[in-house]
Amino acid sequence: MSGRARVALCAAAATLMTCCALLPLVTEPTWLIQLIPLVAVQTGVGAAARRVPLGRSLTVVAQALVTLVLLTLVFARRHAVAGLIPGPDAFRYFAELLRQGADDVSRYATPAPVTDGIKLMLIGGALVVGLLVDTLAVTFRSAAPAGLPLLALYSVAAGLSGGGAGGLWFLVAAAGYLMLLLAEGRDRLAQWGRVFGSAPRAPGVPEAGVVAPVRTGRRIGAAALGVALLVPLALPAMHGGLLDPAGTGVGPGDGNGRTGSAVNPLVSLRDDLNTDDDRQVLSLRTDTDDVSDLYLRIVSLDEFDGTTWTPATRPVVGVPDRLPTPSGLGPDIRRGTVRTTVRAADWYAQSWLPMPYPASGVQVGGRWKYEPVGMTLVGERGQTTRGQTYEVTSLDVRPTARQLAAAPEPPAALRDRYTKVPSSLPKVVARTAREITAGAGSHYEEAVKLQDWFAVTGGFQYDTSVKVGRGPDAIANFLKKKEGFCVHFSFTMAAMARTLGIPARVAVGFAPGTPQADGTVAVNQKDAHAWPELYFEGVGWTRFEPTPTRGTTPSYTQSDTPGSSLPEEALPSKGASSAPSAADSPSAACADGPRRLQDCGSPSAAAVPHRDGAGTDWWGWLLIGLGAVVATAALLAPLLWRQRMRARRLGGHGRTPRGAAAHTLSVWQELTDSAWDHGIPPDESLTPRKAAARIVGLGRLDPAAGAAAHRVADAVEQVLYAPRPRPAAGAAEDARRVAEGLRASVGTGARLRARFLPRSSVRAWWAVSARWSALRARAAALRPVPRRPSGQRG
Repeated sequence: MSGRARVALCAAAATLMTCCALLPLVTEPTWLIQLIPLVAVQTGVGAAARRVPLGRSLTVVAQALVTLVLLTLVFARRHAVAGLIPGPDAFRYFAELLRQGADDVSRYATPAPVTDGIKLMLIGGALVVGLLVDTLAVTFRSAAPAGLPLLALYSVAAGLSGGGAGGLWFLVAAAGYLMLLLAEGRDRLAQWGRVFGSAPRAPGVPEAGVVAPVRTGRRIGAAALGVALLVPLALPAMHGGLLDPAGTGVGPGDGNGRTGSAVNPLVSLRDDLNTDDDRQVLSLRTDTDDVSDLYLRIVSLDEFDGTTWTPATRPVVGVPDRLPTPSGLGPDIRRGTVRTTVRAADWYAQSWLPMPYPASGVQVGGRWKYEPVGMTLVGERGQTTRGQTYEVTSLDVRPTARQLAAAPEPPAALRDRYTKVPSSLPKVVARTAREITAGAGSHYEEAVKLQDWFAVTGGFQYDTSVKVGRGPDAIANFLKKKEGFCVHFSFTMAAMARTLGIPARVAVGFAPGTPQADGTVAVNQKDAHAWPELYFEGVGWTRFEPTPTRGTTPSYTQSDTPGSSLPEEALPSKGASSAPSAADSPSAACADGPRRLQDCGSPSAAAVPHRDGAGTDWWGWLLIGLGAVVATAALLAPLLWRQRMRARRLGGHGRTPRGAAAHTLSVWQELTDSAWDHGIPPDESLTPRKAAARIVGLGRLDPAAGAAAHRVADAVEQVLYAPRPRPAAGAAEDARRVAEGLRASVGTGARLRARFLPRSSVRAWWAVSARWSALRARAAALRPVPRRPSGQRG
């Protein structure tokens, strides 16, 4: 196998090994298996093009075209010409798939299902990275810069997986890159012939000295890998998005008996409230006569740190045949039993099971686990609600206002945990809560006063297009502007209740749906909702509804309550229209990731783990990666162009006299440009002999390098002036020796300048300008000359 073929195989392997870092992002690895033959074909086309040989640019174009055909064959065969050639329909289909993929990425947390859109983004992105790596490492023979697209790919994976792409997958990606560097180093050593491989050993020289350069390269690679592993330990961790699988979120079982990460309910809430088509999510069939209180609860957010509301990480167990009675519910509270059959839409993939609260029994197929404290069912190993049909038996708890008002103090441990508020919470929150609830005789009356103030008497309006800012002062802004949507109201009421000593948390799920003619209840996307739950000993966690014009007001807050008032259904609401707002909604701000979550109306605006203020969406990581690649490529462009020109000028020459003469002139051009890069600009007025003497003097070359410069000058004069030039052997080697002498005569800064910012790279700009001028002249020559009217003299 040739050295270049070995480098090509290692480039493909490095790409695939780095792609392994994307595995934690999705539930199934099938896309990676499908990617392997596509990368193999892409690499094979590049190898064949280089063997023909085609020019470097044509090789890249050939690989890009084949990559497009491969993507068309896999994803858009029905929309292509002859099932293979992409046409307008295929490109429109690709655009639609990418749009769907972007929607899926924003909807699902990791691990997400492998939808067609997500699969296109994974495979298409990997093929683009593979093309860049093959182009840099093999076509342009620069394996070091090929690490940039690999780094961009790994950065995207690490940013989206929240640590799931670390550890093992980092080692795999790093091993692939080091393997590529070693393959290129071996290829470069092989170009020097048998110097390092099989030269006769001098007496007394150990055999280990023969492979010293190779061993040195391996040691450097091992040291670099060690540094890469140790340095991140001293840097701040990059926490994952949505509901963090590292232990700060809730979701599907992680295989260790704990809840993990899944579809972010607030991301779904944001999308559902601002959707265009308002698709049906769930279909219910229930035996209750009144569906106005049939809320479907997904998960509760019970940890509040002043910046985020998060669901706690707790142990999960197998789903019992009969679920335990909810904590705090006493025997004297009136209750009924409701049976509900739920059918989820085929497109709705949620890793929490939406259920009426509190559930007493669940019959569902699949890999589900039960979280006892939150009374939540979560999917395990990628299990979702997609297309599921399940039956839930739940309790219809009917406390009275008198029972709630007479509730005793909760247990100290529960009260301490669910009434914590951080010191960063603005003082106006607690002060406003005290003002609103002044005169209340119990925590229940305080809760009702809070609910009525938000829903009726406080002048608040429901608006999905308002923004209230970021940071700890966001809740104060919401209380001042009095405009928001369900997340603002529920988060703020829960925070205010905690300042009053009432245990509080926030539930996320769906408000009651719409009864249908066939007896079912349709729950649509715009029924997505969030509401506060407050704890009363003897009753348990109890729902309240502070959001105007949304959901239903609980019956136990409508009677036997001093000073209470009923919500007016006709209260105006600027955001009540079903038409989506063109502006960014607070729902997006409250559910789009930690960077925007603080747009909510409280310091708890994030219902997901905080990323230290530096969270970024998937497209942000993609743009960061692409920006890093573009910026680095721009910085390395002079270096790469100079390396290419040096290789062309010092390469093999033709066998004809004309070819040998052209080669000699190219070597001279390379020698003068090397001198220019090291601070000796060319002087076109000098003869080659005087120019060589000038380079030797100004460059302070040693005798060997000076003699080499004069030999190249003599060869040039032979080409320019001799009737029959004598062929000059070793001119390219002499030019290399002069370049080494110039590097040895200058300092480190000048050497770095000559390598990364060579002065002679300005010739590239001159060449572009000359081609542009020639193109304009040619276009002007082709322009028709206006004809003069007949009979008119010039």
